[in-house]
Order: sequence, then C-alpha cells, then structure tokens
Amino acid sequence: MSYFDAASAVPLHPVARQALLASLDEGWADPARLYREGRRARMLLDAAREAAAEAVGCRADEVVFTSSGTRAVHTGVAGALAGRRRIGRHLIVSSVEHSSVLHSAEVFEADGGTVTRVPVNRAGAVEPSGYAGALRPDTALACLQSANHEVGTVQPVAEVAEVCRAAGVPLLVDAAQSLGWGPVEGHWSVLTASAHKWGGPSGVGLLVVRKGVRFAAQGAADERESGRAPGFENLPAIVAAVASLRAVRVEAAQEAVRLRELTERIRTRVPRLVPDVEVVGDPGRRLPGIVTFSCLYVDGEALLHELDREGFSVSSGSSCTSSTLTPSHVLKAMGVLSEGNVRVSLPAGTAEEDVERFLEVLPGAVAGIREKLGAPAPETALHAEELVVDSLGKRCPIPVIELAKVFGDVPVGGTVRVLSDDEAARLDIPAWCEMRGQEYVGEEPAERGTAYLVRRVS
Repeated sequence: MSYFDAASAVPLHPVARQALLASLDEGWADPARLYREGRRARMLLDAAREAAAEAVGCRADEVVFTSSGTRAVHTGVAGALAGRRRIGRHLIVSSVEHSSVLHSAEVFEADGGTVTRVPVNRAGAVEPSGYAGALRPDTALACLQSANHEVGTVQPVAEVAEVCRAAGVPLLVDAAQSLGWGPVEGHWSVLTASAHKWGGPSGVGLLVVRKGVRFAAQGAADERESGRAPGFENLPAIVAAVASLRAVRVEAAQEAVRLRELTERIRTRVPRLVPDVEVVGDPGRRLPGIVTFSCLYVDGEALLHELDREGFSVSSGSSCTSSTLTPSHVLKAMGVLSEGNVRVSLPAGTAEEDVERFLEVLPGAVAGIREKLGAPAPETALHAEELVVDSLGKRCPIPVIELAKVFGDVPVGGTVRVLSDDEAARLDIPAWCEMRGQEYVGEEPAERGTAYLVRRVS
C-alpha cells in the first residue's frame, strides 16, 4: 500500500514515537505544581516550548500549545480581532484559505464584521497588491496561508506581511503545510500550525503571537498557556510533536530535493499518459511533495476508489465525491477544472518505484471510468447551428461529458446550450472551454437550473 496523502496527515515519525513513550513516564504530572513530579513535567514543557520557538523563529514566551491546528486558528483569529476591535471590524482573507480560517471568517461576519476575500490567479497564488487594495482604515486583521493545502502553491507571505506592516495591520499566517519544511519568512504577527502535518501526534497545535500584537483571548479565562489555550496540557504529545518537528527539519533540505523530483515526474508525465488532464497549481513556487491534477469526464469518487483498490491512498478536491456536491473552494477560486481531481502528496521516504507504479496504474484507472461513464469519442460530423443539452438532475462529470459528446455536431461559430442544476457545472464547463480552446459565452437563468452557453471557435 502506498500512502500518498501526506497533506492530510503524516504517519507518526519514529522520533515522535520514542519521545511520546518516554514522556508518558516522565511527563504525566501537573507542570503547574511545585513538587518533584510537577517540576519534572515543567522542565519538559519549557524545553518543548524553547525548541518550538527555535523552529518557528520566535521567542519562547510567544508560543502556545493548543489542542489542534484548527483550535489554534480559531483562537488566533478571534483573539487578534478582539484585541483590535477599537480599530475596526474588517477582516481580510484569501479565497483559498483552509476551511478553519474561512469558518472563523464566517463567524466574524455573522457577528456583524465585514470580510474581504482576496482572489487568486489560476495558479492559486495571491498578489500582494490584492492585499494592499483590500486594506482599509478599519482593518483589524489579515490572514494568509503560507502554502496551499490542496495544490501546494506557496504564497508570497513575506511581501504581503510587509504590505500589512506598513499599514499597521497584523498578519496571521496558517503555516500548517509548510512549517515542517522550514520557518515562515517575513514580519508576520500571528502563526498557527498542526503537529500531525509533520509527523507529530494529532491533537497538538501551535499558536504564536508576537510581542506587541494586540490580542484578547476569548472565552472563559484559564491560567494555563498564557490564558490562550485552556485545559491541562497534553505534555507527552507536545514533547513528541516538537521532537518530530526538529527531526523532520534536519532531513528537510535533502528530502525536499528528492520529493520535488518525484512530483515533477508526475506533473510532466501524467498529461502525456492520460489525455484531457489539467495539472493545477504553481509549477515552480510550490511545496516539494504536492502535485494535483484533474481529469475530464471522470467521477472523482470512482477514481479514488479505483486507485485505492490498486494500493494508492490519495485525496481529491473534486465535487464528485460522496461528501459534497459542490467543488472544492480552492479549485473554484482558481477557476480550474474540478472533476476527476486527484491530489498526490508524498510523505518523506516515498520510494521512486511507488511513484512509477502509480504512473503505470493511473491511465488504466482513468480509461476504465471514462468507458463506464460513456465519455465522448473523437469529433465527427457537423450539423446544427445550436444544440441544447439537457443535463438537469445529473451530477459531475455527466454535464461536461454530454457537452463534449455533441460538440462535434455544431459548426464553427455554432453554440451548445447546457442546462444543468449541478453547482460544479459553473466551474467545469468554463474549464473545459479553456482546455479545448473554445469560447465560454456565459450563463443565463433557465426555468430550472442554469443554461451554460459555449461557442465553437475551432
């Protein structure tokens, strides 16, 4: 079995396992107590905090351990907004942030705040000018991930941080995907991360709040973790998390080179091996181990199951899954194809032969699903000036498949009107036009659903 979903979670690092077992014996007592066992636990906690601060590049008294990365985000966003409430109630986020950030933004909005969502380009990156243009006198906080969790695109954090600093606005950076590879550059104000992304145990998050940042912890007060993370610290897990962070950092430079070569192999060869594929994400500014692509005329859930049967654990941002009927918000914001989406995120130590076997298996898996779904044959005769495709009640990727089947029946200059009530069609039909070099005219309201108009230009 080949586990290719490191962007979701990484198996426990051997160093983390050793530290966890040792800390279960040494770190069980209350570190707030003055007796011997408590002092021993306190020493372990202080040492872990110092090591985490060194890895992040901050002061030890700026580091707080939380119960998860999500909790760190929610606490960080809420605390920073509350601390600057007198400044205003305006929040800036990118349109591709992790759901934990976007959910925090939704809560803030529901409470009367205003949120600006900065768009990204087709590679999934923001422009610093987008944040500069979004800043207002009442802006309390800006948020930007260090690297995207679905497509691996690295964001210009240092440049955005400089824009925010010049305006006197703190920047919160979600560093969950990148912290295992190295510290986050730039003058950020608040940082969050999650241990299970770098081989630590789940249930440990990092929240770093720089000195001088106005921050007001929300909820009932607690004496632990500077009052910002209530509850008894999970000391064995914290020690294991920091030990694994230090261990992966030692290996990071060398492993990054190796994984970057393997993901580049996938990026280059998948479009050659599988027709009608769009590789997404920035080709250069990206994390070493993540590569994402989308396959036309493919049911994403079926493809993931087929790859699982072949021994590959991968993830997907496709709308064609059992968990959602809407496209990934990241792929949607990028304006790229969402159907048949596969995210391959390689953990450290991935063998070259496993990647080669994946490249051998993928073409057959995609072809089999396309055949079952009745994907279109090569274009044939030209007939009607306009055709109407009724795909009402049909889910991704069927509307695009039915569009492609009839597209050869219209002459150059002719149009196809696709009727669909599937939310994914709003993204996938324009993406199909982009891939095929055809003109996407736009959408119109219909008696049921929406009409998507496509004109043949070649």
